[in-house]
Amino acid sequence: MTTWDIYIKSYTSYLKIERSLSPNSVVSYASDLDKLKRYFTEITPLSSPLKLNHEELSTFIRWISEVGFSAGTQARMISAIKSFFKFLLLENEINDDPSHLLTSPRLQRKLPDTLSVEEIDLLISAIDLSTDHGTRNKAMLETLYSSGLRVSELITLKLSGYFPEDNYIKVKGKGAKERLIPIGDSAIKYNTIYFESVRNHKVIKPGEEDFMFLNKRGTHLSRIMIFTIIKDLAKEVGITKTISPHTFRHSFATHLIEGGADLRAVQTMLGHESITTTEIYTHLDKRFIRETLLSCHPRMQK
Repeated sequence: MTTWDIYIKSYTSYLKIERSLSPNSVVSYASDLDKLKRYFTEITPLSSPLKLNHEELSTFIRWISEVGFSAGTQARMISAIKSFFKFLLLENEINDDPSHLLTSPRLQRKLPDTLSVEEIDLLISAIDLSTDHGTRNKAMLETLYSSGLRVSELITLKLSGYFPEDNYIKVKGKGAKERLIPIGDSAIKYNTIYFESVRNHKVIKPGEEDFMFLNKRGTHLSRIMIFTIIKDLAKEVGITKTISPHTFRHSFATHLIEGGADLRAVQTMLGHESITTTEIYTHLDKRFIRETLLSCHPRMQK
């Protein structure tokens, strides 16, 4: 193991244990730092990250720009590098931070695609309920849209965190932070149908018993499977927008805000720490959040 590998491994352990970042975030940071390591071991050899100075880091940043990395990717890599050197400073491995003056490229904010209520209905109504996987997919997509979940939160939903009698679900979001989110009657209805007609009759693999949504092998679904289900449905009904599971989340938030929802309530339901840097994360009374959803979300209005 090289000196580079030792420090990067120590840093990723810090992200997991002390920062409680999700596995996906840790992998992303490690991947970006691997590019830094490869540059300084293959192109401009340097035996240790502790020897890097600002000029050398700036040369690397110019290189990733020249080879064609997008502005968004460059900004993410610079963020990872800055975080890495702050860690080394924290551990007293270096006395000065060579990344301190690095600047990220200006990013043009891209508004995500959203679906109208009619398009959401069109997609979900196209699901074939005569099949077991169709019954499951209907329940999943109603839950996704009803509660504005991230795809990672949807596939890891647990029966032990499902409270239909109170119209709530408990999810574990980014940084392993748990939050309670209201869930609509429509999602509860189709979840009940899925449980009673499909899930309760499945042979479930040991260790997977608590996951709400299962594949035909009795294990929880992958992110890719959710992407595929949504893309296939969009193609079937003729929706040409670029959509993904995250589109349901954006649509959830957009429809709430268009309905007059309090931004802080939407922020809390989404699990965001800030709303486009304009507001500090605010904990709200659960009753207030539920009332916001009941009055503003299309699936809640009868």
